[in-house]
Amino acid sequence: MSDRAAVLFVNEAFYEAFRACDMETMDHLWSREAPVACIHPGWRALTTRAEVMDSWRDILSSEGVPDVACRGAQAFLTGETAYVICYEVIGGGVLVATNIYRKEQGSWRLIHHQAGPCDLPTEAIQDEDEFEEGAIQ
Repeated sequence: MSDRAAVLFVNEAFYEAFRACDMETMDHLWSREAPVACIHPGWRALTTRAEVMDSWRDILSSEGVPDVACRGAQAFLTGETAYVICYEVIGGGVLVATNIYRKEQGSWRLIHHQAGPCDLPTEAIQDEDEFEEGAIQ
């Protein structure tokens, strides 16, 4: 599997863990070696692994966890770092997100997630297969 495909696979695993409220997988996907950060929409910046994991624990254990679908994911690679820009479709709304990954011991791990409002209508968001490859080699 190419690095680009592996990053997109891990990105989809992140959204699957979110949808399934799977804290064990969510914890596994985040780096344990590099500094991490997360900015949920409307939240302050979380800049320690403990804060980030506590935030996901709170979100995934709360009632009414939103059904999030990742659309239009594009992966960009540069050495041992990669980032994915995608759209999060939640109900009738859309957020634009950036997920940054770092290769650790042969696996891609999240080091940053940020999502914020986007004014695109849901029907304008394409599936991943409709985008051209956006990898930087």
